[in-house]
Formats: sequence, C-alpha cells, structure tokens
Amino acid sequence: MRVISGKFRSRHLRGTPPAGIRPTSDKLKETIFNILGSKVQGATFFDGCAGLGGIGIEAISRGAALVYFAEQSRKACRIIRENLQALQVEEGFRILEMDLAKALDHVETALDIAFVDPPYEREDIYHACLDRFGNSSLLSGDGLLIIEYSKRKELPDIAGNLRKIRSLVQGDAALAFYTP
Repeated sequence: MRVISGKFRSRHLRGTPPAGIRPTSDKLKETIFNILGSKVQGATFFDGCAGLGGIGIEAISRGAALVYFAEQSRKACRIIRENLQALQVEEGFRILEMDLAKALDHVETALDIAFVDPPYEREDIYHACLDRFGNSSLLSGDGLLIIEYSKRKELPDIAGNLRKIRSLVQGDAALAFYTP
C-alpha cells in the first residue's frame, strides 16, 4: 500500500493486514480520491472499518482537517498508529478502536465525507450503516457517504434520508455514493 497523492505522495505504508482485513486496492483508492477531488481539503473525514488506514491516511495527505479511523482490530489500529507516526502525523486524527456502530457514537461533528468498507460477507454491517447514516445527522448537509462492497451484492437507492447518486464497479469491488 502506498499514499497516492498529496503531502505524503508515494510513501509506502507498512504492515501486513490481520486475518479478515481486506485493504482497498491502490487503484480503487486512486479512483475514489479522483472523484472526491478538492472536496477532501479541509474536510472532516470518516474511515469506517479502516483496516490499515490507507483511505484515512490518503485523506490526511490530501489536506483533510480531521480524520476518524474506526477499526475494531487491535493489531490493525497499532499499524495505523505506526504509519501515522512514521509519517510524523501528530494531530488531525482520532483512532476509534471499536466496532463501527460504537465508533459512530463517538463522532463529535458532522462528517463531510464518510468512507465505509466492511467485510464483504457482513451484510448486516452494510444495512446497519445505511440505516444509521440515513436516519441521523452524521453527514453534513452536503456530505457524502461512500460504501465499498462486492460487485455481486446490491445496495438500495434510498436509505432513510440518503439517496444513491452514483455507483461504480472496479474489479471485484463496487462503490456506492450517497448524499442526504
């Protein structure tokens, strides 16, 4: 894994994913951030089911003001901390070592961008995530929720007050983009 662009461009991230963690590919990460463009600059960003934190670190590199990393694996959180330390990032982030539902309870401000990438087989997490974001004020008025999922699955077009505005398939992965 590497940082694609921004302040830490081309820096490699350390760590081997623990069992059950599937990092977002560099190609898909690049696609996500090309779509987001300048929206990341100054944003409050949420990296849910963060794994090794590649998405959140990319957001920091591209100028996000605050990044929440939500990951329940202790080993993965340790790797996130080590990578942030290696990049000399000392502020502008919070690591929430807990499951996604509990982590969302610790978000203290409306999110401009939320990226959630649960294990593909955990459909319960996808539905709970859409329900939570769709029936709360977790996202800012012009916020964006991006969910990575298996292209073999389908996500709804409407979830509470969220509306899917875009879908994209790349390899085995798919992305769904929702706005309030």
